[in-house]
Amino acid sequence: MSTVSELPSPLTLLPRAQSGDEHAMHHLLNHITPYVARICRSITRDDAADATQEALLAIYRGLGSLREPVAFYGWVRAVTVREAVRTAKRFGEEQTCSQVESQHQANPLDAVHITDVLDRLSRAHRQVLTLRAYGLNEEEMAEVLELPVGTVRSRLFRARRRFQEAWQPSAA
Repeated sequence: MSTVSELPSPLTLLPRAQSGDEHAMHHLLNHITPYVARICRSITRDDAADATQEALLAIYRGLGSLREPVAFYGWVRAVTVREAVRTAKRFGEEQTCSQVESQHQANPLDAVHITDVLDRLSRAHRQVLTLRAYGLNEEEMAEVLELPVGTVRSRLFRARRRFQEAWQPSAA
């Protein structure tokens, strides 16, 4: 029986999984599941398990379309975000995109304040801010949200302004 350290890297498993090796596919999906789940949790609160399952299924089905192995993680991120947004829409999630993950918080209370401010924003504004935090550009966000690029830019501009207003209320 092989240990985790003996398993091939995901980029080594990828061509084998694409050619139909179910064992390689199993290890590849197990390797990316924590990453996929983390993204889904930040986009959909209560439906993260469903979103994760949908994303992994889409990755499984679409893996053959990936032509550049070095783009694997970016492709996985894009597929996961798209499926998480679809799941949120399907289940009517009102708490969508509530958390922006940050590994370098100067003050641990900032995460609480950020969540509080995001919770006060509209669902559309939370979505664009969260997708931006995951590194998507306006064109990628437009594709994921199935909106025109101009609408995404407008939402992003307004979302940033609303966030800033809520974060730093004017002095009375």
